[in-house]
Amino acid sequence: MSKQLKAVPQFANEAEERAFWEKHDSTEYLDWTKAQRAVLPNLKPTTKTISLRLPQHLLDSIKAAANSRDVPYQSLIKVWLQEKLHNH
Repeated sequence: MSKQLKAVPQFANEAEERAFWEKHDSTEYLDWTKAQRAVLPNLKPTTKTISLRLPQHLLDSIKAAANSRDVPYQSLIKVWLQEKLHNH
């Protein structure tokens, strides 16, 4: 026997909806057994800032290579790392 679900109210804005869900249990409003995984292909992947110590001559060489390709040096480093992982 399935339980009777409450109707999800209409919200005037996102802040109102957020406040509502902070105080209410979603299982009273949604049947999570019927949930499907969502694919959001246009989201940018999250990034994490790291600290990486490189010898100055290596950093200078990377910056020169990036400059010759007209790309930011940090972007070039990310491309190179991704290529290396892909080929490994």
